[in-house]
Amino acid sequence: MTRPTTLDELQQAVAASARVVVRGAGTKPGLGAAAGDAAELDLSGLSGVLEYEPGEFTFTALAGTPLAAVESLLAAHGQYLPFDPPLVGHGATLGGTVAAGLSGSGRYRFGGVRDFILGVRFIDGIGALVRGGGKVVKNAAGFDLPKLMVGSLGQYGVLAEFSFKVFPRPEATLSLHAVFPSLAAALPPLQRVYTAPLDIDALDLVLGVDGQAELWVRLGGLSAVLAARAERIGQLLGGAQVLAGPDEAALWQAARELTWAPAGGCLIKVPLSPARLPVFDAALPAGTLRRYSAGGNVAWVALPPEQLAGFEATLIAQGLSGLLVFGPPGRPLLGHRTGAAFAQRVKTALDPDGRFPIL
Repeated sequence: MTRPTTLDELQQAVAASARVVVRGAGTKPGLGAAAGDAAELDLSGLSGVLEYEPGEFTFTALAGTPLAAVESLLAAHGQYLPFDPPLVGHGATLGGTVAAGLSGSGRYRFGGVRDFILGVRFIDGIGALVRGGGKVVKNAAGFDLPKLMVGSLGQYGVLAEFSFKVFPRPEATLSLHAVFPSLAAALPPLQRVYTAPLDIDALDLVLGVDGQAELWVRLGGLSAVLAARAERIGQLLGGAQVLAGPDEAALWQAARELTWAPAGGCLIKVPLSPARLPVFDAALPAGTLRRYSAGGNVAWVALPPEQLAGFEATLIAQGLSGLLVFGPPGRPLLGHRTGAAFAQRVKTALDPDGRFPIL
């Protein structure tokens, strides 16, 4: 395994190899490509924040930079990445987050990782260093390479450097928790909160093995008005417990670290919609642990490995796709494939010799 520490070394390593597989912190094993006879590149040596302008709300960092280091730097200036990137506490890096395209519960209000990335530098299939976007919020028009790299899973190039915008951290947060006997009972209040003209940071629906449903709503903003806002949302939920302080922080920390998913099993992310949620949920095996994030627009499903094939058949039958975050490496994309023709055109342009994994 090669561990480059500069962009020049990274270019040389790519140019010298017929096939290349990138390894990061290993926090999302299901997304890893099978190495086979490919050269493995460890990007942990490409780490560090290169530029940070608190007054401009932007930073630039190398791909191997741990998100924990980025968050610590931002927190010192009252700023943060509001899309709740997952697995920060497990060592997730900036490059892995972009390549996987994963966002947490905060995407409900603020958008996902693709809405915060401004610029990217990557090594393409011929070993050239390519820049897309810029380091400021107002960029020139053109093909949006940074967003193209979000969720690309290393098939177009080796991601080396990124620029991101950030937001001010809210003065205070609190959350509401409502429990319902079933998914059917939880869906009407979920819909009421989802369609209400309210500023909500996160809206998650959690279902356990017993079929009980829990709604979690997070608010952020000025502490003086949070209680009044929470009261209104509590009415929409038909009553709810209010959490604040360390207990509330621990709740969302557990959500972003995906600690609810059993160790050794598979975890699949499925883009969804609230309207399709009931039919999708009814097709899951009894006792399945699942979390519907972003108001029902994203499903996180935990399964034992032996149920993965059946779950993929369900995805195909419903015209849905899945991303295998935890599980056996080698085949991260499951179910219905969309945009395959476009992806192939991009890969032909950026990786004409097929150096990077084919998904």
